[in-house]
Amino acid sequence: MSGLFISFEGIDGAGKSSHIEGLAQAFRDQGRRVTLTREPGGTALAEKLRALVLNDAMDPLTEALLMFAARRDHLLQVIEPALARGDVVLCDRFTDATFAYQGAGRGFDLDVLSQLEQWVQRSDALPPGELRQPQLTIWFDLPPEIAAQRLAGARAPDKFEEQPVEFFRRVADGYASRAAQSPQRFARIDAARERHLVWQQITSVLVRRGWLAIMVATPPGSPA
Repeated sequence: MSGLFISFEGIDGAGKSSHIEGLAQAFRDQGRRVTLTREPGGTALAEKLRALVLNDAMDPLTEALLMFAARRDHLLQVIEPALARGDVVLCDRFTDATFAYQGAGRGFDLDVLSQLEQWVQRSDALPPGELRQPQLTIWFDLPPEIAAQRLAGARAPDKFEEQPVEFFRRVADGYASRAAQSPQRFARIDAARERHLVWQQITSVLVRRGWLAIMVATPPGSPA
């Protein structure tokens, strides 16, 4: 089987993380090997950079450079080898998050981010000029006000989670802009709906694309 790369995007509190493991199990149940990973992170080096990005104060350029440095190591050490093996790679955030958070949220230069994307995401496994991008990005679209309610008191916030609602409005707009640029790659999920209805939206997208054989009514391991 050929490798499959799916990313999950959305503002903090959108609920994407709660569905990733369920989808991983759904693929395993249909005989696929799954690599479950995240950004920033996914390798020993990238996890160290994640801790810096999420907790230390820094200027936007430094933040963007660290994000793409972590991404490069992640691609070389985890994502590319997994795709070469034929794995399904499920990644909690990828480059769209950088454009949404550092670009739209922090107001950093999108042209610089695009240049970094060009440098970092080239792959020897792809034709010259092509970049490694997810084949599908599942975008959990949720009003920032609802996300803030979900996050309230959930855990000690990192430096992004403690930003005001207006910051997350800009981040949400950044995601909408990326989705408009790549409509064939993005699948918008209404993340304000009940959990089982969000799950149904996700699996129906994968069934339509022929990547899941059947629509899974509830996440594996969840009560029916």
